[in-house]
Amino acid sequence: MQETARRIASTVTVLHRARALRLDPPLTTLRVARTMRTWGPGLAGAVASHAARDPRRVAIIDELGPETFGELDDRSTRLANALAAGGLRAGERVGLLCRDHRFFVEAAVAINKLGCDLVLLNTSFSGPQLRDVIAREEVRVLIHDAEFAPLASGGDGSVRQVLAWTEPGAEGETIDGLVRAASPVAPTPPAEPGRTILLTSGTTGTPKGARRSPDTPVDAIVGFLERVPLRGDTRHFVVAPMFHAWGFAHFGVCMLLGMELVVRRRFDPEQTLATISRFRPRSAAMVPVMAQRILALPEEVRARYDCSSLEVVALGGSAIPGDLAIRWMDEFGDNAYNTYGSTEVAVVSIAGPEDLRADASTAGRVVRGTAVRLLDAEGREVPAGQPGRIFVGTEAKFEGYTDGNSKAMLDGFMSSGDMGSFDAAGRLRIEGRDDDMIVSGGENVYPREVEDLIASLPEVHEVAVLGVDDDEFGQRLKAFVVLEEDESLTERAICDAVRGSLARYKVPREVVFLDELPRTATGKILKRELTSA
Repeated sequence: MQETARRIASTVTVLHRARALRLDPPLTTLRVARTMRTWGPGLAGAVASHAARDPRRVAIIDELGPETFGELDDRSTRLANALAAGGLRAGERVGLLCRDHRFFVEAAVAINKLGCDLVLLNTSFSGPQLRDVIAREEVRVLIHDAEFAPLASGGDGSVRQVLAWTEPGAEGETIDGLVRAASPVAPTPPAEPGRTILLTSGTTGTPKGARRSPDTPVDAIVGFLERVPLRGDTRHFVVAPMFHAWGFAHFGVCMLLGMELVVRRRFDPEQTLATISRFRPRSAAMVPVMAQRILALPEEVRARYDCSSLEVVALGGSAIPGDLAIRWMDEFGDNAYNTYGSTEVAVVSIAGPEDLRADASTAGRVVRGTAVRLLDAEGREVPAGQPGRIFVGTEAKFEGYTDGNSKAMLDGFMSSGDMGSFDAAGRLRIEGRDDDMIVSGGENVYPREVEDLIASLPEVHEVAVLGVDDDEFGQRLKAFVVLEEDESLTERAICDAVRGSLARYKVPREVVFLDELPRTATGKILKRELTSA
């Protein structure tokens, strides 16, 4: 009983700090309660409730300017009615191929109001990839930016296409056109809420559709907000692409808390600093490669922009390389938060500034409502301090892949696909993917440890290390290195640096220098493209 009371008190404290609990006038409270009862806790309910509370509150700021919650609620209702009038029904799937802007947001909320499944499509897809995913996921309507029209062409005409962000001279149905002609009367809420289908990064093959429940457990939300102190009365700059799980999660948090969501259609390191300087967001969400490219700007360029408003910079979506977190905090203050998780298992652990100062590559401490087991190949827990396969127990895990498969499970715990270990302070460290480990001369080697060391060299801009076949040792490490501009470093110097800190068998036997590493749109390195280099 006491434990339950403490948990409730802790939940109330976290939600109050995040400004998720507000003391409204009685009539406003009734309107909000009625709205939430009608729409539930998803995107539709969040937007409609904030519109009921204060329709003039700004919901989103993009290149077109601000849009209020009242405008967002009205436009998403009209868009939902227009799509329904065209034959779209609850439970059917709508693909969204858009950059970060208001039309992405309007479409996502409208789809939720209809009870349809939202399929988030990667803006880096090729035409054949896009058509394959649309067919596999049985997409009925495709909403896309005009720039992607050539990719979306070539189908059999069975998929209705609606343009989101348009360019001069663009032809076809548009969100703006549908909204202007549609009814403003709210549609009947669906009996069953729709799902969000996120595509895995596809770093090792064809992206898979991962189906997530429409209801995020309260513990998962509170656990995140407990470690990453976002606040509902502030601006939040989502720099990460919102079609990706990391960016989409932050979009959802903005709608839930009623934050002002700042977005830009394309990432540019200097323009990101300019946006921060202009709009003064308190918090931002990035993938690590974005922070890396900002820090790569010349010092005189970074000095032009005042980024002192940033109190929280949430990094996620891929691993933090080397000492990136330390270099970021030395430049912008102790505001970095490293989040470890995946589309499948949600957020697992979070490292705050103090954790990152202690260990720049730590994944931090396991969040509330989540448990982690480290298991060996036979499913037994490994001894303290030893690396093992990460299995996660959480109510926030995904529902499965759309092809009917799922991740490996053991006693209710789901595999994250990674190897990890706990340090003496209880912080989780990611050793690498469980299928990245190689055996070289009889020794187990995790490339991630070698990557982190090479990445910490001041001359190195970025690095990837992977295992390749070797006739003598079975497997060996091969490093792919991108140097900082105007820097020079030899293969021998890199190997000597590794040899000076790590065991001999962890020294790469080959170093390849490249102009850049192949990456996905969210910054993950495409190692399959490196294996042939």
